[in-house]
Amino acid sequence: MRIVAGSLRGKRLIAPDGEGVRPTADRTREALFNILEGGRLTGGVSPLPGARILDAFAGTGALGLEALSRGAAQVDFLERYAPALTALRANVSALGSAQACRIHDRDVLHPPEAGAAADVVFMDPPYNQGLARPALEALSKAGWISERTLICLELLKSEDANPPPDFVSLDERRYGKAKLCFLRKAPRPTDAR
Repeated sequence: MRIVAGSLRGKRLIAPDGEGVRPTADRTREALFNILEGGRLTGGVSPLPGARILDAFAGTGALGLEALSRGAAQVDFLERYAPALTALRANVSALGSAQACRIHDRDVLHPPEAGAAADVVFMDPPYNQGLARPALEALSKAGWISERTLICLELLKSEDANPPPDFVSLDERRYGKAKLCFLRKAPRPTDAR
């Protein structure tokens, strides 16, 4: 597994052995970042340069590190699985990216409070466990998600995102076994006075 593009292009990433971590396939990751950099969901401009990123269910950190390679300013990683944390820490260190990264040994359903909302949230929960909705609710409550946050959610292609009612779907794409869902929190209605 390697970083696809940007300042860290070609750098290798390690992943733990076994089935406890399922890194996003290279093809799906490349498609995701092509969509983001094309600005199709963000008014024709890439949301990555200078962005604050949250990589939830981070695993190896491939998504957050790819965003960093493509110009993100800061990446917060949420991961609880010990072998994945070891790989994530090794990847951040090997890429010399520690200054721009914060690793939180926390469950996504019980995240730390955010200092500010992320610009982009990557979520790649374990397939078919119904974690997307409670994770979106928990991250929103903890301040990681605002109305301007773009959420990129990877699911099994047969799985339903089932977002909370205050989230809207922007787009959905299928790649092999995976489905990418792009969401945003719906704007709050303004008082008509």
